[in-house]
Amino acid sequence: MTAESDHIKGLAITGFGGMVLTFDIPLLRLGDGESWSVIFLRSVCSIVVLLVVWWLLKRFGRNPPPLIHGRIGWIVCGLYALTGLCFLLAVFLTPTANLVFILALNPMLAALFARIFLGERLRRETLIAMVVMAAGVYIIVSGGMTAGSLAGNLLAMGAAASLAAALTVSRASGEDMGFSAVMSSLFLIAIAGVMVLFNGYHIADPVWIVIDGAFLLPVTMFCLATGPRWLTGPEVAMFYMLETVLAPIWVWMIFAEVPERHTFIGGAIVLTALVTHTAVQIARNRRRRLAARPI
Repeated sequence: MTAESDHIKGLAITGFGGMVLTFDIPLLRLGDGESWSVIFLRSVCSIVVLLVVWWLLKRFGRNPPPLIHGRIGWIVCGLYALTGLCFLLAVFLTPTANLVFILALNPMLAALFARIFLGERLRRETLIAMVVMAAGVYIIVSGGMTAGSLAGNLLAMGAAASLAAALTVSRASGEDMGFSAVMSSLFLIAIAGVMVLFNGYHIADPVWIVIDGAFLLPVTMFCLATGPRWLTGPEVAMFYMLETVLAPIWVWMIFAEVPERHTFIGGAIVLTALVTHTAVQIARNRRRRLAARPI
């Protein structure tokens, strides 16, 4: 009963975090600001909240991990900063559906990087899923060439690749890099700050950006980082897919941004491959757990 209740608890916490994540892009769009100004304000809010939380943990004797783990920590931090930069710029340059469907490549890219750099073997179903997802992303990107969103699509691919690289380096280090993702905001503050200094600060409704940076991101990171205590990796990955499915719907409802036909087709291919691959992994892990139980 205890294991079952822990599993339900993990599903509830991780599901909540995944659901909150789906509102990230709509909040950024509601702020109605110039891209560099949005990046600057969002990053400042995130870093302030992180430092306050870290100080409170240390103040009450919770022994939090270092904000950045040495040289490897700075590399991870830089990769997360590149991820954030590509993602936030892509928000303003490509339709939301394109962005989230391309970002769904991240699990497959992480598996590929693990094979190349960590020597981890790729299962046959993972290779098949990677090929199918690549075909789906090609359909999205090729359509963007005529829709004028090629730059945004390439930035989305850059975000997926740099996030996969950050996860691979973190895994190879064996260190707790939980705070490094938010500490990467230091790089974004520096880059965006320079751009704002020269181009000016323009956000029509900054309250939405503050909510996103100070509330949504910390809550999402906490929930999705806590989930693996009770769930398997593939189960947690499923909740990241909520953004892929729901973010385009929220944007459609709020901004009447109807995805292009090629985006629907490519996105359906990507999502189907990812769901199928994740379901296979969960089924394999469940069989393994059942086989390990004493008779």
